[in-house]
Amino acid sequence: MAKIGVGPAKTLSLRVSVAALVSLLFDHPQNGRTMLALEHIATLRELEGRPEITVRAKALGGGVRLTDPQALAGLIGTFHYDSEQSRREKDFRLLINPSSWEKVKNICRAQLNKPQKIILETSPLRELSEEFADTLQVKITADKYLLKTRGMTVRDQPLVTHNPRAAGFPTVRIYYLFEARMKDPDIIDMMLTGSRRYTVERLRELARQDARQGGKGRANAILTLDLDELKKFYRSLPVNQYDTPQQFGEYQLDGNVQAIIS
Repeated sequence: MAKIGVGPAKTLSLRVSVAALVSLLFDHPQNGRTMLALEHIATLRELEGRPEITVRAKALGGGVRLTDPQALAGLIGTFHYDSEQSRREKDFRLLINPSSWEKVKNICRAQLNKPQKIILETSPLRELSEEFADTLQVKITADKYLLKTRGMTVRDQPLVTHNPRAAGFPTVRIYYLFEARMKDPDIIDMMLTGSRRYTVERLRELARQDARQGGKGRANAILTLDLDELKKFYRSLPVNQYDTPQQFGEYQLDGNVQAIIS
């Protein structure tokens, strides 16, 4: 079987990103209000030739993996991965012919409705486990929360991605949406404590420290926000701004946050 390529080609000009996102909710133990947990990430990047640390909150979950890339190629034709990292990890972050976009959407819908025909890994369990290990240094198991599927949403309007794997590429997106209700009081306490402790400035400081020690210049934590306040904020925005990064008080929210609270 031919090895799938990497990077743009003459006919492969549209980037597709498919992710499984989790709306992780819990009741605040003091006031009973519904809270949403997000991943809060500080990243050192080169912006206009200068190093700068950006701090952004994004939905829990992450990229969907291809379990059978050759089967996908047989259905949509030639595609490339957007980066060597995506090829190594078999992430569904691909460069396709724009004419294949409708086929991709139909395939992703079929995976939701007919899971026995598996060419994608849509479950968010692996990503959730990794994120809790990274942010709270805790091993989370599926018995700690109640997980249910909420469906799939499509972002047809291509937006330029800032992902360092393929910065600048017009990207369309598909999100598999899940809801998880956290019941474990100890983990809830850890999330609330971590959210208070790891402020925006603290995360910047930790990312700088990581870079000085030879790392990639990254730091991450859990951020907890009031769900009703977030819903009110997004209702105040024009619809065409839902998928773009937004400033919510002191926090910058990634373009995928609106998808998990709608």
